[in-house]
Amino acid sequence: MPTTITDPFRPVPVGTAPATINLLDFHVPAGFPSPAEDHMVRRCDLMDLLSTHPQATYFMRVRGDSMAGAHIFDGDIVVVNRALEAGHHSIVVASVDNEFTCKRLYMRNGRVRLVAANPAYPDIRPKEGQTLEVWGVVTAVLTLFRN
Repeated sequence: MPTTITDPFRPVPVGTAPATINLLDFHVPAGFPSPAEDHMVRRCDLMDLLSTHPQATYFMRVRGDSMAGAHIFDGDIVVVNRALEAGHHSIVVASVDNEFTCKRLYMRNGRVRLVAANPAYPDIRPKEGQTLEVWGVVTAVLTLFRN
């Protein structure tokens, strides 16, 4: 039974069961059209595309527009890998005083802050006594178009 992602701040494990779809083995031009004849169709395992560590990979739904400049929009689903080490400029899901947020990680000269990809939002700079934990690294974003 598929998992429904409804709670935006409850991580949903990706799972280990393969989820495959058909993949046309060619690139779709975003400029001039090209003939679609004679292209191979093969099965594509979504786990191969989305995760190098299936047991440590989660889906989370985004709420808000603070990451719009990084093409992560309200309602999108981010793929979060907890096995990866976050580095300077990684997009991460972090826990700030036990509340999740998705931001870009800034780490320079011993200073850490979380930076939004929307100038309307201030940086999050941990204050003394405040807890900040990088929960996982965002490796992909899924935007579902609804008609």
